[in-house]
Amino acid sequence: MNAIEFVGARITDLGNGLQVRRLLPTRQRRMVGAWCFLDHAGPLEAGAGGMHVGAHPHTGLQTFTWLIEGEVLHRDSLGSEQLIRPGQVNLMTAGRGIVHTEDSLPGTGRLHLAQLWIALPASVADCAPAFDHYPDLPCWDESGCSFTLLAGDYCGRSAPARLYSPLLGMDICSGAGAPIDIALRRDFEYAILPLSGSVTIDGQTCATDKLAYLGQGRSTVALHPSADCRMLLLGGEPFATPVLMWWNFVGRDKAGIAAAQHAWESGDARFGRVNGDAGRRLVAPRLPWSGI
Repeated sequence: MNAIEFVGARITDLGNGLQVRRLLPTRQRRMVGAWCFLDHAGPLEAGAGGMHVGAHPHTGLQTFTWLIEGEVLHRDSLGSEQLIRPGQVNLMTAGRGIVHTEDSLPGTGRLHLAQLWIALPASVADCAPAFDHYPDLPCWDESGCSFTLLAGDYCGRSAPARLYSPLLGMDICSGAGAPIDIALRRDFEYAILPLSGSVTIDGQTCATDKLAYLGQGRSTVALHPSADCRMLLLGGEPFATPVLMWWNFVGRDKAGIAAAQHAWESGDARFGRVNGDAGRRLVAPRLPWSGI
C-alpha cells in the first residue's frame, strides 16, 4: 500500500476580497488522473461586491464547477448563459479556445464551490468548444453518508458529464461521522480533499483544505470522517503524457501556449466575445519564456 502524500493549500486572491485555496497544481503534486487544477472557495461571504471574474480564455481543458452554496452565473463566447445552483455541475470544454465570465448574483450572501480543470488528451485538445449544464446527478445514502456522483462511474452508477479520460469525482457528506469503506480501482490514482471537517485515512488525519494523495494500487480505502465532514474524492488513470500549464491555458509545448496567449492579447477571432462582459477582460501575465 502506498504511503499517503499530503498536499497543503495555497491562498489565491480572486479580487473583491474573495480568496480561494488552491490544491492543484503544486510543485508537490501536478495532477490526479486528468484532474489538473483544484480550487476550493468558501464557505465565505461574497461581500458587497460579490464575485465577478472578468472575461478570460481557456484552451486544452475542461472547466468543472461543483456548486455547494450560492448561485453563480456563467456566460461564454458560445452565447451560453447558465445559472448554476447548489447540487449542480457546469462543464465547459475549451478545446481550441473559449472565453467566459463568472458572476455571483446580487444579494448572494454565501458562496461555497469547488472549481476544477480536466486536461484534455492530445487527440481532442483542439476540439470545438462546448458547454454543458448538469442539474441532476446520481445521489444516494449509504453507511450513514450522503453521496453525489459528479463525474465518471461508481458501483453501477454513472454521472452524465461528458468526459474524454477515465475519471471519478464524488462528493461525500458524513453527518454523524460513521466509518465508511470506498471501493477503488487499482489502475486509478486517487486523492481526497476535506471541504469541511476532517477524515482519518490509514491512521492519519487529513483536515480541511489538505489534499490526501493515495496513489495507485488500492482496491478499497477505509475512511473515518469527523461529524459534519464533507469531502471530495477524485480519481483517474494517470495521464498518459505530461501537460504544460500557464495561466488559463493547457498545452503540450511552450510554442502552443505562447500562440494562445498572443491570440488572446491581439484580439484574434480564436477567442470570441462574451455578451454582457461589461468590458471586463483579464490581462494575461507576461510569459515566463523568452524568444517565443
